[in-house]
Amino acid sequence: MIESPCNKVCTVDRASNLCLGCGRTLAEIAEWADLSGEERARIMAELPARLAHLPAVATPRPLIVA
Repeated sequence: MIESPCNKVCTVDRASNLCLGCGRTLAEIAEWADLSGEERARIMAELPARLAHLPAVATPRPLIVA
């Protein structure tokens, strides 16, 4: 099994072209399974800094029907 930073919040920030959930580019997401362990580790190390510069993802609120 290949380690992945995906947390199922798949929304791309238009300004940076990074996923708001994991911080990867669409190309990195598409190629993830084909990348070497070293390439995945390099990207994983960059993700915290990438995510720090992205807008926060809004937490969905439950729908309340009166």
